[in-house]
Amino acid sequence: MDGSAPIFLEQDAWTGMIFSGGWGKAAGGAYDVTAPADGSHVASVGQGNKADVARAAAAAAAAQPAWEATPPAERARILNATADILEQHREELIPWIIRESGSIYPKAAIEIEHSAGFLRAAAVAAVEDTRRVVPSLDGRDEEVIRVAHGVVGVISPFNFPLILSMRAIAAALATGNAVVHKPDPRTPISGGIIIARVFEEAGLPKDLLHIIPGGGEAGTALCEDPNIAMVSFTGSPGVGAKVGEVCGRNLKKVQLELGGKNALIIQDDADFALAAANAAWGTWLHQGQICMATGLILAPAAMADALAAELATKASRLPVGNPATEQCALGPLISDGQVALVKAIVDDAVAKGAKLLAGGTPTGRMFPATVLSGVKPGMRAFEEEIFGPVAVVVAYDNDEHAIQLANMSEFGLAAGIIAKDVGRARRMGMRLKVGHLHINDQTVMASPNAPFGGRGKSGNGSRISGPAIWEEFTQWVWITSRADAVMYPF
Repeated sequence: MDGSAPIFLEQDAWTGMIFSGGWGKAAGGAYDVTAPADGSHVASVGQGNKADVARAAAAAAAAQPAWEATPPAERARILNATADILEQHREELIPWIIRESGSIYPKAAIEIEHSAGFLRAAAVAAVEDTRRVVPSLDGRDEEVIRVAHGVVGVISPFNFPLILSMRAIAAALATGNAVVHKPDPRTPISGGIIIARVFEEAGLPKDLLHIIPGGGEAGTALCEDPNIAMVSFTGSPGVGAKVGEVCGRNLKKVQLELGGKNALIIQDDADFALAAANAAWGTWLHQGQICMATGLILAPAAMADALAAELATKASRLPVGNPATEQCALGPLISDGQVALVKAIVDDAVAKGAKLLAGGTPTGRMFPATVLSGVKPGMRAFEEEIFGPVAVVVAYDNDEHAIQLANMSEFGLAAGIIAKDVGRARRMGMRLKVGHLHINDQTVMASPNAPFGGRGKSGNGSRISGPAIWEEFTQWVWITSRADAVMYPF
């Protein structure tokens, strides 16, 4: 910054702080955030604990009824103003996302753009009619209306911290709820501090949004606190199962958006260059650290080797580095543990007969674009969500075989099919057990106007965004009325 304009994300205002009724110290203290690329210090933020969550949830519960009673047009105005502010400060905020999450510049820019889109879509939803007249069996006037749950707890991941926090927060606020949000402790600035600042600047009334960075203690408290009626969680299946278990014990509604092992099926009539480009983008965007990443590339047996070779060529041209200081196509993986996990999956495949055509050897947290061919069921690369930049090429014999291979996964989030015969592709796609189906596109895609979510290990069947906003973040109330009360026989 050259000093010619005020700094929007002024660090002195929030260093070591949480956002709960304004900026203040956390009972849990503070901790340092480090950059995954080089381990350098990024900032210090407050670390929330159970006490912080309890105070935030109580304050949110007290503030929520007035917010639900606020005219929908006013809720929409604040959401749109928040989107405007986010876009206005785009160039200042993008470097924070790059450094904290290891994003390259275009991916960080997408976070700003799509987060603003989720805010604007939520603003549209806020003014939708929430009342429906239903038929009466005995002459009463009958209607059903949607009402807010009250306070929604949001827990978001590290990979797209701004988008995956904002989409739930915006939806919850649009429908009249208050929010207590715990961003991933590795990305509390992109996933929390930025969000607090844009809503603060837009004039969101006090105590409707609380940002509590923290670890497992804060997350468990969100799921247990009696003032929190619903939890919206995005993250790994393992942690999601624990969130679902705790919420279940406490009889809370829970919305789980988990992982994916997403198949991209290349049909035998597909254009080869287009197929390779789609496979590369779906696999390697943001180092493969995306729940929608292409986890299996299913290619006809006659094409599989050539496709794998083309992907290896593409991989060799993709530089890996620190996006904050270098021009690169891939940044770091989020942690040393994730590097070790990806390496172990690659090594397992090679040990069981797969061919390593590119990459496979990390340098620190920098994991190059990697290509495995000849992958088969029984290999970890076939079975597991990798969350790393590994193209897994699997040969299939015919359409039935491709469908069988794609449906072997415990996950069920997304699938893509590249083909010239769209009708054939759609018929195949409708037999895949997924929540998102993309004909002639790769698997990484989301829209603020479409319900997002999957089946099986990808979630609990719930959805977020689009028409799912009112389904997930509110509940029905049935109202009947008569002109006069009637006399009952007792």
